[in-house]
Amino acid sequence: MDQIVSAPTVEHTSAVFPEGVTLDCGTVLAPVEIAYRTYGTLSAKRDNAILICHALTGDQYVAETHPLTGKPGWWSRMVGSGKPIDTDRFFVICSNVLGGCMGSTGPRSPRPVTGGGTPDAPEPWGTDFPPITIRDMVRSQHRLVKHLGIDRLFAVVGGSMGGMQVLEWAATYPEMVFAAVPIATAPFHSAQNIAFNEVSRQAIFADPDWHGGRYWETGAIPARGLAVARMMAHITYLSEEALTRKFGRRVRPCNDTTGKAAGTLSTFGDIFEVESYLRHQGSTFVRRFDANSYLTITRAMDWMDLGQEHDGEYAGPFVGTGTRFCVISFSSDWLFPTSQSRIIVHALTRAAANVSFVEIESDKGHDAFLLDEPDFDRTVRGFLSGAAEHAGLSRRAAQEGTHAS
Repeated sequence: MDQIVSAPTVEHTSAVFPEGVTLDCGTVLAPVEIAYRTYGTLSAKRDNAILICHALTGDQYVAETHPLTGKPGWWSRMVGSGKPIDTDRFFVICSNVLGGCMGSTGPRSPRPVTGGGTPDAPEPWGTDFPPITIRDMVRSQHRLVKHLGIDRLFAVVGGSMGGMQVLEWAATYPEMVFAAVPIATAPFHSAQNIAFNEVSRQAIFADPDWHGGRYWETGAIPARGLAVARMMAHITYLSEEALTRKFGRRVRPCNDTTGKAAGTLSTFGDIFEVESYLRHQGSTFVRRFDANSYLTITRAMDWMDLGQEHDGEYAGPFVGTGTRFCVISFSSDWLFPTSQSRIIVHALTRAAANVSFVEIESDKGHDAFLLDEPDFDRTVRGFLSGAAEHAGLSRRAAQEGTHAS
């Protein structure tokens, strides 16, 4: 793998909050900058806003060409004119999470001068960035939503870590969420998922270019470790059926006797196609993601447990809620299996919440919510349309409004 020295500089749309955010760890993180994108038009009543929460390695570029990769937005098939999340009807917001590396305050952001460096050359936070939680991410999103002049969101939607944020929104700001769609997620991170995350983090720590997290001082990044972390995680996003269908045991020949194929090194000459695929996933990932952000965000997922402050009772955060829920899982998802979605559903039922639940039959694994699944599309479209009718949203509401800034 070629060494990546630095990521290209990209100007992001963002909002800055000088007063910052008080984190669960007790630290006041200030100032805080949240990068975001919007799509569609905010209605005159400002009641048609949908907040989309991204997963671990996602970002705010949900429905447009990504400025670093040049690829379509990660949910372009779901968000847009006439699509399940219809921008002709809804005003869509997506922000880069706190701790991220696409414009929001995170480990790669300049640290206040009191923490190191000079006013002209402040140091990045690096590993000194305070530990954050999913609730801290939601707190920063709450600041952004208020900044945009929105007092109540029509819906909050997200999958995987995004689904965790959806649940946290409904638990922390129930009065601001009319409808919630947590997808392929759970109210806590399982021991298995924490274990996967730890293996990924150890791969980063073991990289000789890690340098205790201060890799910017050497002009290098822990590219190999970060690539292995991505490869490890990507395996969990797919199912055995999906891997078999796409790759099976097919091999591809190396380019020469040194074992090199597609710029990688193979010990045994020919490599399996699944190996080549994973190496490609790893090499492209390091060009757009920061290692310290990866450590920060995976740890935030590990700390997620909505029942912790309610003696293990997951209904506790939702007692008295007026939010309408649609919980969605996928039959072949073994990272966030349907059994964990049922924990959410049972908790919401005990809390007397308005909840519907759909398990989508799919052999594509956890990533099914990012892929072409017609039943999933119909479920999201149908729920949002029905919830909009209950909320009294006009189909022309967006056309009668104005763009938010």
